[in-house]
Amino acid sequence: MPSVKNTEALQEIKNDLTDVQAVWVVDYRGLTVKESQGLRRSIRESGAIMKVYKNTLMEIALKEMDMPEMGEILSGPSAFIFADGDPVASAKTIRDFAKDNEKLVIKGGIMDGSFVDAAAVQKIASLPSREELIAKLLGSLQNPMSQIVRVLNGPMESFARTLGAIADQKNAA
Repeated sequence: MPSVKNTEALQEIKNDLTDVQAVWVVDYRGLTVKESQGLRRSIRESGAIMKVYKNTLMEIALKEMDMPEMGEILSGPSAFIFADGDPVASAKTIRDFAKDNEKLVIKGGIMDGSFVDAAAVQKIASLPSREELIAKLLGSLQNPMSQIVRVLNGPMESFARTLGAIADQKNAA
């Protein structure tokens, strides 16, 4: 019979997995307390949270919630990053921290209901964020409109310059 502590932890994992955009798994072995606090802070700033659970409890929660299994990446010390908002932002945060600190190893995770390995997490981290994509889309939509306005204003500007030239010419005479 499972212990009350494990049952509560399993329920907490299920709550964390509910409506999450992505779950990233990292090996945090060797990080100092200060480094892990910095990692947690930067992950929070990116709209995600980092928690440490037992791998076996995570496996059970994934099975009970009909989510993809993570297999061999759930071995050794694992920290789980739950991205509620933009999964790209949290992946970038993890990647950037791993660049600066070799002790943090990205193992993989789950995104959009499918398993992704470490290489896929690196590719996801290289994507532009949601805000950047929206800005690019708006820029693409706005550029043709501003060109149309310039074309439509062209004849009126020419007419105004011509009138101005005629007025200057008459004032000079």
